[in-house]
Amino acid sequence: MIWLRVAWAVLARPRLWSTAIRQMRRMAAPGWYRRVPFLPLPSGDYLRFRLVTQYGDPGHRPDPIDVVNYLSWCRQWNNVDR
Repeated sequence: MIWLRVAWAVLARPRLWSTAIRQMRRMAAPGWYRRVPFLPLPSGDYLRFRLVTQYGDPGHRPDPIDVVNYLSWCRQWNNVDR
């Protein structure tokens, strides 16, 4: 259910769609296309690490606005002239 809320939060912001797709590709576990559910999801270890660094608890559910803020930051970072 939480992932549907996250998806709706991102879908409501078309300017973040390309960033969300880019980040999904970057974080997808290797060989994701060979395993059910055949979605480019991050590995469980990586997701737990991100939840601990964000919330201090690997079991914490991600807040949709936090995901939107992260994608906004990624979008800005990708547009920085280096």
